[in-house]
Order: sequence, then structure tokens, then C-alpha cells
Amino acid sequence: NRLHATDVTSSSFRLVWPKLLSQETGYYSLEYGPAAEPARKRTQQVSGAHTSLVLSDLAPQTTYEVALVPESNVRYFPPQTARVTTLAEEISPVQVLISESGPHSFHVSWAPVLDSVASYQILYGPLPGNSVKVLEVDGRHNSTVVEHLAPNTTYLVTVTAVYKSGKEKSLSAKACTQEGERGE
Repeated sequence: NRLHATDVTSSSFRLVWPKLLSQETGYYSLEYGPAAEPARKRTQQVSGAHTSLVLSDLAPQTTYEVALVPESNVRYFPPQTARVTTLAEEISPVQVLISESGPHSFHVSWAPVLDSVASYQILYGPLPGNSVKVLEVDGRHNSTVVEHLAPNTTYLVTVTAVYKSGKEKSLSAKACTQEGERGE
């Protein structure tokens, strides 16, 4: 029954605390900031009627120190403190670009490239159809060339970011190979 956090994401969390005050008996003074940088503390006043509040616009993978000070005009309440660590940022690829398309290959690139990604998997296969091939690309890279394709064919390309945490996020795009030269 003390100050704690729920619904933690990479950029926000909800603080929940016991009902100590009412609207009439005072307000809460909330101080929070990255534990590693006390100088960046922010302070917020919260009505005495509240028992929860969402803090947002936070940095990912950061431990925050939170202090809730009940400012009561009736009696003294000790400040309540908590430490909350936001999650690592796990963004799916937001862009998949197909370029340099030829009869048998095309170039796939994606963004953004994030430190939290271990590797990318590029799945591709002709549409319609269900034969899918997979290319594994190191997480430091943001492009690859897909080869040995059939000319004049539409392919579905899916880029999956495999995070170090084990989570996966994907984005797909369509690509068309060029018509082959006669005599190929």
C-alpha cells in the first residue's frame, strides 16, 4: 500500500499511491527524474483528490527516482519514494525501401537501426504463393541485396527486427523484379 508504478513502457509509467489526502486537506508535490542525473528533476503539483498519475515523455531504459510529498494542512505525512526503470525502446522498422530492382535481384533497406536489435530477418517470396526464403542480417546493417529471383514477378518482402530481449517486430513491402532481357 505504497507508491508504486504500473503500466511501464519505454516512455511512460503510471504511478499509483494510497489515498492520503482529499481535495480539501492538501495536494501532492511530485518530484521525478533520472536517478543518474539528479539535476534533471521535474516537479509537478497534483490535486489531493488523485491517487494515480501517468508520467510520459520519459527516456527509454532509464531508472527514474520518484518522490511523492503529501502537502497536508492537517497532519504530517512522510514522503513516499519509488524507483522505476522504463523499458528498452522496441520500435518496429518504420520504413522498408526497395531499390535497384533488376530482373533477378533488388536491394532492400530499412530504418531506423537501433542498438537494441540483435539481427534482422528478411523474408521474401513471390506473390501469390507460399514459398518463402529467409535472409539473416546482422543488427548493425540496414540493407541487403536479395538475389536469384524470377524476372517480372511481384515479391512480398518482410523485414523483422529481432530484439536482444527476444521480441520481434515486422514491416512488409512489395517489390517487383524487372522483365528479363530476351534470350535470358
